[in-house]
Amino acid sequence: MKKLWPVLFLLVAACKQKEYNADLIVKNALVYTVDSSFSTANAFVVSNGKITAVGDIDTLEKKYLAREVVDAGGKAVYPGFIDAHAHFYEYGLGLQNVNLVGLKSWETVLDTVKSYASHNTEGWIVGGGWDQNIWANKAFPNKAKLDSLFPVRPVILNRVDGHAAIVNQAALNIAGVKPGQKIIGGEVETVGGKLTGILVDNAVGIVTRKIPTPTEQMVQSGLLAAQKNCFAVGLTTVDDCGVPYQLINVIAALQHKGDLKMRLYLMLADQQENYDYLFKRGAYKTPGLNVRAFKVYADGALGSRGACLLRPYTDQAKWSGFLLSPKSHFEEVAKKIAEKGFQMCTHAIGDSANRVMLKIYAANLKGKNDKRWRIEHAQIVSPEDVKIFGENNIVPSVQPTHATSDMAWAVKRLGADRLKTGYAYKNLMKQNGWIPLGTDFPVENINPMHTFYAATERKNLQGQPGDGFQMENALSRMEALRGMTMWAAKANFEEKEKGSIEVGKYADFIILDQDIMKTKGSNLPNVKVLKTYINGVKVYEKK
Repeated sequence: MKKLWPVLFLLVAACKQKEYNADLIVKNALVYTVDSSFSTANAFVVSNGKITAVGDIDTLEKKYLAREVVDAGGKAVYPGFIDAHAHFYEYGLGLQNVNLVGLKSWETVLDTVKSYASHNTEGWIVGGGWDQNIWANKAFPNKAKLDSLFPVRPVILNRVDGHAAIVNQAALNIAGVKPGQKIIGGEVETVGGKLTGILVDNAVGIVTRKIPTPTEQMVQSGLLAAQKNCFAVGLTTVDDCGVPYQLINVIAALQHKGDLKMRLYLMLADQQENYDYLFKRGAYKTPGLNVRAFKVYADGALGSRGACLLRPYTDQAKWSGFLLSPKSHFEEVAKKIAEKGFQMCTHAIGDSANRVMLKIYAANLKGKNDKRWRIEHAQIVSPEDVKIFGENNIVPSVQPTHATSDMAWAVKRLGADRLKTGYAYKNLMKQNGWIPLGTDFPVENINPMHTFYAATERKNLQGQPGDGFQMENALSRMEALRGMTMWAAKANFEEKEKGSIEVGKYADFIILDQDIMKTKGSNLPNVKVLKTYINGVKVYEKK
C-alpha cells in the first residue's frame, strides 16, 4: 500500500493542474487596451464574460488555465467598436425593403423599384437611400413616372438622410395630402398648383403614418439581420436613436432567449407616450440593453435644405430651413427631461438649430455637470457658439463620414466661409477633451472603418481630396479609436463596463486583419474584421 502513495499523489497533482480557472486566453496578439494610458499587451484572460487579467502571456499562463485559447497570430486586437449614433431598428427593417443607396440617376431608381415590385407583389412599396446630389441633375425628382408605373399601389421612397421622401399619387391619396398643404416643420412641395410628390421632414410623417405597422416577425427578422451585419464589421454596441418604447420589450425578449446578442443603447423618440412610459418606470438597464435617453429633432438635413440656418442657403435665396417644432416645445421637453434626470440627445445640423438647442441646454444644465446631454451631428456650429459645449459639458456626438459625403456639395449650400467652420470635429473635441463617433447608418455605411478613415484622413472612398478636407479638424488615430470605443461608451454612461480591454469590463473585442494604428491611411477603408467576440464568445468569424 505504501508503494501506491507516490502514484496517487502524482495523479492528484495532475488532476489539480487540469483544473480550469479561466474560460478564454487570447495570446500572441497586439492588444490595444484603450485604457487611460493607451497601453498595449500581448495577452488577456476572460472568465464569466469579463476580462480578468491583461498583460504578458508568460506571466498569465503561470496563473491561468483556460478552457479555450485563441492564438491571434500576431494580429491587432481592439475593444469592440461602439457606434454612438445609428438607427439599428430602422436599418433592420430597411434590409427588407428596396435599397436605393448609391444609384446614380432617377431613372436607375425607377428601374430598381420596378424590379423589386415584380418580386414583392403585395402591399406598399417602401424604399430608401436615393440622393439627388450624386445625380447629373441634382434637382429633386418628380412623381410623374412613379404614377405611371404604379397608378394604384402606394410607393414611398425615402431620401438617404431620412429627412425627405418622394411618394406617388396613390400614397398621397391614402394620406389625404393636398396641394399647398402647410405643416409645421415640414414642406409639401407644390409646383404650379400640383403636388410633385416631394415631402420634407415632418411632411413625410403624413404618409408614413398610413403604412401598416410591421409584423412581429418582420421586427424580429430585421433586428437579427441588422445584428449579423454589425458583427461582421466589428460592432458590439450600437446606439439606436429615436425608437418607440414598445421596442424595449421586443429587444429584451430576444436578448433573454439569446438570439439577440448585440448590446443596445436606446434613445426613445420625442413622443408623449415615450415620456410617459419611461418617466413612470424609470431607466431600464441590463447587460445588453440600456434605456435612459430621449432623441429630439431640432431641424432637418443639409442635403434636403431642411437644416435650420442663421442666414439663407447660398444656393436658395431667402430660404433658411426651419425648426421641426416651435422653440417652446424644445424648452418644455428639456425642462421635464432635466427634472426627471434623463439624458437629452438632440439632432441639430444647421447653425441656427445648434444655437437654439445649445442655449436651451445651457439654461437647464447651468454650467459644469455630468449629465452628458448630447447634440447629435453638430455639423454647422457658429464659431461664437462652440464654447457653450465646454461651458456646460454638452457632448458633441458626430459622424465623420457625413463630412466626406457632404463636402462635394455642402459648399454650394453654405458658401466657403460658413463651410470652413463646419464638420469641425477636432475643435468640438477640444471643448470637453473627448468626442463620441458614430455612422448614422443607414444614412451612411455601417462600417466603422469608414468612420475611422473619414475622421483621420478626411477623404472619401475615392481618396479625395488628395490633401484631405479641412485637415485642421482631423482627429488623430488615437482620438478616433477612443471615439469609437471608450468615448462612445462614456457618452452612454457605460465607460466602467465597456470601451476598453481592462479588468472587470465585458470581454467585447475584435481581431482585425491589419493594425489600424500603423497601416497606411489609404488601406483603412479595406481593413477587415477577422473575429468579433461578445462576453468572450465568438459571434462572427470571417470565412
